[in-house]
Order: sequence, then C-alpha cells, then structure tokens
Amino acid sequence: MKKTFLIFLLFLFTVTFVSTAQESMKRKYHAFSGTLVIGAEAGVTLGSTDYTDIRPDIVGRGIMEYYFPTSSAGTFSLRGFFSAGYVGGKDENLSPLIGPSVFRSTITRLGGGVSYTFSVKDAVFPYIFVGASYGWINPKDEDGNELPYTANTGNTYDGAEENYHAEGGIRFLLSNSISWGINVGIEFSPRDYWDNYVIGGNNDFLFQAMTGLSLSIGAQADSDGDGVVDSKDQCPETPVGIKVDEFGCPIDSDKDGVPDYLDKCPNTKSGFTVDEFGCPTDEDADGVPDKIDKCPNTPKGAKVNELGCPDTDGDGVFDNDDKCPDTPKGAPVDDRGCPKDSDGDGVPDYKDECPNTPKGEQVDEKGCSMKVEVKEVTLSGDTNFEFNKAALLPTAYGVLDELSATMKEKPESRWRIEGHTDSKGSDSYNMDLSRRRAESVANYLTGKGIERSRLEIVPLGESQPISDNNTDEGRSMNRRVEIKVIDSGK
Repeated sequence: MKKTFLIFLLFLFTVTFVSTAQESMKRKYHAFSGTLVIGAEAGVTLGSTDYTDIRPDIVGRGIMEYYFPTSSAGTFSLRGFFSAGYVGGKDENLSPLIGPSVFRSTITRLGGGVSYTFSVKDAVFPYIFVGASYGWINPKDEDGNELPYTANTGNTYDGAEENYHAEGGIRFLLSNSISWGINVGIEFSPRDYWDNYVIGGNNDFLFQAMTGLSLSIGAQADSDGDGVVDSKDQCPETPVGIKVDEFGCPIDSDKDGVPDYLDKCPNTKSGFTVDEFGCPTDEDADGVPDKIDKCPNTPKGAKVNELGCPDTDGDGVFDNDDKCPDTPKGAPVDDRGCPKDSDGDGVPDYKDECPNTPKGEQVDEKGCSMKVEVKEVTLSGDTNFEFNKAALLPTAYGVLDELSATMKEKPESRWRIEGHTDSKGSDSYNMDLSRRRAESVANYLTGKGIERSRLEIVPLGESQPISDNNTDEGRSMNRRVEIKVIDSGK
C-alpha cells in the first residue's frame, strides 16, 4: 500500500511536468544553459521496509550538475551527488529474537545520473531526474548500537549496494546565479537489508523530500526578460512581453523598420516609406501612399483614383490619364480627356459651328469650311432640326450662312435640296416631313439673298437610306438634308 501511494505521487508529478513543458517549449531563454551548478540540500526520508510503521528521518545531499547549452526552453544535464542520511522504522510486534522493535540505518551514497530541466517564465525550472548510486548501509537500533550484518535468515550480507533513483523537482531562480529548489524522489534497493531483516518478497525503498540552495557558475543574465541573454541581445531594452527574434529585437514582420507591437499597418509592402506607426506616408492625405501616388499634391478632400490623382477639370478622366487637363467644364471629351472633334477639322465640337465639315477640308476658327467650291452639304436631321419637325435649329445657321456666301460668289450656280428620313412612320408622313425640311432650308437661303429659282426642292422620304434603319445609329444617319450642286455656273 505504501509503495503504491509513493508511485502514485511520482506519476502525478510527471503528468504535471509534461503538461507544463508543452506550454513552455517555444521559449528560447534558459538561465541554466551552459552552467555548472553546485548545491546543498537537506530533507526527510520515509522508508518502506519490513517494519510495519514508517519512521521519518533526515537526509543531506551535495550535488554538482552541468547543464548543456541550449537555445530552447529545455536542456539536459549530468549530475553527480553525495548524500548521507537515515532510514528508520518501528514494529512493536517484532520478536526480539528476530530484531529490535526500532531500527535506524545510516545510508551513505555516491552517485549520478541525467536530468531534463525546462524554463517556465524564465524563473521557474521544473525537472525530472533518473540515476543510480553506490551506497553503504549501517543498520543500528534505537540506542545507536550497530546490528550485525546477519539477516534473520541467518545469512550474512555485504553493507554495500547499488541503488536506483527517480526524482522530480522545481528550481526557483532567486538571482542571476542563486536558485532555491524543492524535490521529491524515490530510491530503490535491489535487496531487503536496510532494516537488517528479511521477510516476504519485497525489496526496501524510501521516499524522500528535500530543499536547498544552488550556485550557478557561468550563468548569464536576461535583463529585459525577452528570452535572449544580454551577451547576445542586440536590443537590451525591449519592453516586457514583446515577441523578439534570435537577436533579442522586437519582431518586424513586414521589415518596414517599425516593430510589430508598434506597427498599426503590419502588412506594409516592401519598399514603402512609413511613419512612426508603420503606415505608408501619405503627404497629401488622399488615402494613397506616396510611393504609388502619381499626383502627390492633391488638394485636401478631392476625390482620387487608385493612383492618387483627382479629376481637376471634371471631365471624367483622372489627371494621370488626362492629356488635356484644362478642358472647359461640360465639354464632351474622348478617353484621353481631350475635347471631342467629331469631324476631325481641328475645332473641338463644343466650339464647332459646322460639325459635319468633310474630312481634310480647311476650316476657320468656328470649324466652318473656307473653300469657295462646295459640292455637297449634308445637314443632320438630329442636330439641325427640331425633333420630328421642320424648323431649323441654330446649329444649322453657320453651315447655311457659309453656303449662301458660296452661292453669292457663284451667282449662276444652281442647287438641289433633298430631304431624307428614316423608315419609322408611314411613307406619306416621311415624304411630307422630308419636303418640309427641304423647304425650311430653301427659305433660310432665300432669306440670305439667294434667288428661289436657283433652288430645287426634292422630297425623297425614306426611299434612299445611307445606313441600316434597324439601328439607332443608322436611323440617325438617314435623317438628313443634302444640298447638292446641279450646275456650278461659270
């Protein structure tokens, strides 16, 4: 029963040790790494012998232990020790012929073994130890009289033996080189002679608990508690609790020069200049980092695109793509941000009073032809007439003024005015609309001093389309008035 209880205690300690180790294995600093430890300990023993009652006694021990260098939380060590103490027991029912009712044996040991120690928060060091020793026993009664080395069987035995040890404990770091430890352990004997009495089939063992102080030789300090000893710490004043690299410097995952614990923009791309918070600099505060900002002096509050550029002239094309950044407000522009010039005459549509000038023809500043010879003029029904009506719009005046000037320069010339529509509506309606529009043009020219006899009205309705009437664009092209030279005169 006693042996079962002791084994249970050792098992419980081992489970606690392993679970704590799993929480600590990621740490790098180990205060005992590469050190030689010398210590002295004292405690109590509880022997399990053939005597019925356990009698606590004392024990003392001196140790010397070398810890292998490590860069992780755990490390192995080699231990040598010398110990001396007592193990005792009591049995009032024991016959004097067999042995005294009380015994107290001296046990002296010289041994060694291996231990594994790990760091918990850099100041607490649980460990486990297994080893063996060569020991000497000296059985005595309660009066201090030596008992003969003859067991109750009548056989003599040797007082020297090899014993086996298992131990678990915890060291607490009091300073850079001083530690205090407590431990519990079991020592097993391969024989049954500690009480000078042999009965049954169980060998003797004892349970011991000790405490003591140790001195570490060669210990190194970790002043900022970051897990990297001072001799290797390139950042010796790291705030407590901050995750560091192998050099003791705070982790900077995005390599922007601002450690993670201060970095409010932890995923900054490589090459970006950052502020003290680790965020890319943005001098004009437009939300686009300076490194990719193509328009670094954007006025505050201006809406910008992904390159930090506004649309200064409001034409719908951002400045970085705008080849004409000073377009007047409201002027139609192309995809480069430049005013449209539909007829390609060099005069933008918003200024062009003659928007249908034939390609290549020389024009004035209003976009109207400067040639005297005009073979044909076409007025778009959509831009030069009121919708579905014959009344001329002001957009037609410039072309017709230019045409009337040409007619006056060629007083013997004669002209045909043809009206055309799209296919929507009835044939009769379209024919009438084309006639009325042709007459509106003739009336305008007559008003400019052109003789009506020089003008021929030809309504053609929807009979001569120049494009597909099944599309909006095609129908728009079909709605027109064409003015053609019948006789250019002399």
